[in-house]
Formats: sequence, structure tokens, C-alpha cells
Amino acid sequence: MIIVSTRDFRANQGRYLNQARNGEDVIIKSRDHGSFKITPVTKDDTVYSMEELDKKINISMEQFKNGDFIEMGENESAEEFVNRMLCIQ
Repeated sequence: MIIVSTRDFRANQGRYLNQARNGEDVIIKSRDHGSFKITPVTKDDTVYSMEELDKKINISMEQFKNGDFIEMGENESAEEFVNRMLCIQ
């Protein structure tokens, strides 16, 4: 783990971002704002703005109200349910 000041981070951003991308924990400590961990966004991460997330939630709520959803069977395993959903779409 690398702990750096905000001043050091600003002066050497590229170096610390590369280290974070390579799996190193990089912690930025600020007297005024606390501590932050730099973590790269990966292909498995989903990043939405609050506006995009609200829109997706509202669409899903409308679909549910309209009965447009797939229900999991009473004796169906989670794996069976996911496989069934993938076949439907």
C-alpha cells in the first residue's frame, strides 16, 4: 500500500494511477478532506450518473407495474432462473 499526500499525488498523478491500475493500493491523504483510495474502473464495473440510474429505476418500476417481468419459480434454483431468463431474451 502506498500512502501519498494530495500535493505528492498532484505532482505525480501518472505514476500513482499506473500503480493503481497494476493492482497497488494507492491512498491519498488530505488534511482537509480525509483519505481516498484510488481504484481503477474495470470492464466488470457499471458506472452511471444519478440521472441515468434514476431513469433506469423508473423504467423498471413501470415495467413491474405493467406486469412486464419474469418471476422465479417456487422450486427453481437461482442458476435455473438465470438460465431461463437468458433463453427468453
